[in-house]
Amino acid sequence: MAKVGITERNMKRRRLVAKYAAKRALLKDIARNMDMPVEERFAAQLKLAELPRNSAPSRVRNRCQVTGRPRGYYRKMKISRIALRELGSQGLIPGLVKSSW
Repeated sequence: MAKVGITERNMKRRRLVAKYAAKRALLKDIARNMDMPVEERFAAQLKLAELPRNSAPSRVRNRCQVTGRPRGYYRKMKISRIALRELGSQGLIPGLVKSSW
């Protein structure tokens, strides 16, 4: 299990990403628009840099919903490979049959 603080930090980052998504997208569009004057584009880049770092989507880490494990993550089920194997053995994941011989 991951430490509680690490998973909470990741959840905080997810909330910040959702909160600032529209503002960040607008500023990025302005900064990338080559038809606008250079001053406005530079001002948009400065405003974008003033936003919290944790509001950037690239800072969010995919973590297992069961254990908080950051590696071996299956996006479709939002759990790690180890949790997938355990839940599959218990028959708790519909459509998954774990083989054992």
